[in-house]
Amino acid sequence: MIKFLLLLIVLCGALCLQSAEIYIHYDAKWGNHVSIRGDAASLSWERGVKAEAVSANMWKFTTSEQNFSFKPLINDEVWSIGANYSVEDGEEIHIYPFFYKKMGTLENITGFSSSILNNNRTLRVYLPPSYHENTEKKYPVIYMHDGQNLFDASTAFGGVEWQVDETMNLLVVQGKIKEAIIIGMDNTGASRISEYTPSVDAKYGGGNGDKYLDFISTEVVPFINSKYRTMHGKNNCMLMGSSLGGLISFYAGWTRSEIFGSVGCLSSSFWWNNEDQTSQVKNSNHARLLNIYIDSGGDSDGRQQTLRMYEALKEQGYKDKKNLYYFVDKNGQHSEKYWAQRLYIPLVFLLGK
Repeated sequence: MIKFLLLLIVLCGALCLQSAEIYIHYDAKWGNHVSIRGDAASLSWERGVKAEAVSANMWKFTTSEQNFSFKPLINDEVWSIGANYSVEDGEEIHIYPFFYKKMGTLENITGFSSSILNNNRTLRVYLPPSYHENTEKKYPVIYMHDGQNLFDASTAFGGVEWQVDETMNLLVVQGKIKEAIIIGMDNTGASRISEYTPSVDAKYGGGNGDKYLDFISTEVVPFINSKYRTMHGKNNCMLMGSSLGGLISFYAGWTRSEIFGSVGCLSSSFWWNNEDQTSQVKNSNHARLLNIYIDSGGDSDGRQQTLRMYEALKEQGYKDKKNLYYFVDKNGQHSEKYWAQRLYIPLVFLLGK
């Protein structure tokens, strides 16, 4: 009787086990095929199993095995770039690999005009390595302020760029982050303080931040979504900046978390207007559904003000390394050099696999 019951349990487990279906979206071109290698019992890392061709740009591999890692290859020779993929319990997986290019591309959109702000600026676009190779794939987007400082030393403040493209390329190839499109929005010089501040400071003025965020959410984002293959929704729309750019990024997430689901705030000017942003967080009735990265250098780079914001967020229920990441670069100063050095940290937090 006991043996019979055990047999029933085993049979039930086998019957209830769902097949894992892996769909590989990629046009391998005529005469080529996609294969799979991995650590499942039916696979190996030394020799691949050919996937089934479903269409010209989709391949399928089905197995009853669970909880394993794998990678696709072209003709069982060319490995996909980036991290291994994984299969959990009985799930349908859709992947969009790439195999040949390890560097993204840059392009500029000049003279982008805003009817809200009544000015124009350049948008600097980073397209990830797979963008032109795998045209089936869509991407999350990080919108970044001070676009002229991000990619090119010849336009960057002080001749020092953030090296955003180099850092993105490296992290993608190492398999540490998902690919993403980066949109660098140039500041317009004289209006930078006004646009990057959510309130009026008695000494410095400003306070046009809401209009600037309207410009991003109603003019820039729809344009980028129409021009490039982007993933939509708050979880795929992020904002990042430093100094006043960090301040306005935080404000955007805190007040418009239905649009910007994650923010990266480096050396943020939380001192602005007597730390009114920190006061708003402390006095909030509920925490926003938001992923937040904040950091600073040493005491000359707003460490104390950033620490007070971190403590206010913790009081609101934010959890370290889950929806909140706080970092202090003890020797860091308020400059592009130091933001470039630690850029990988917010990128891994926001785009980590």
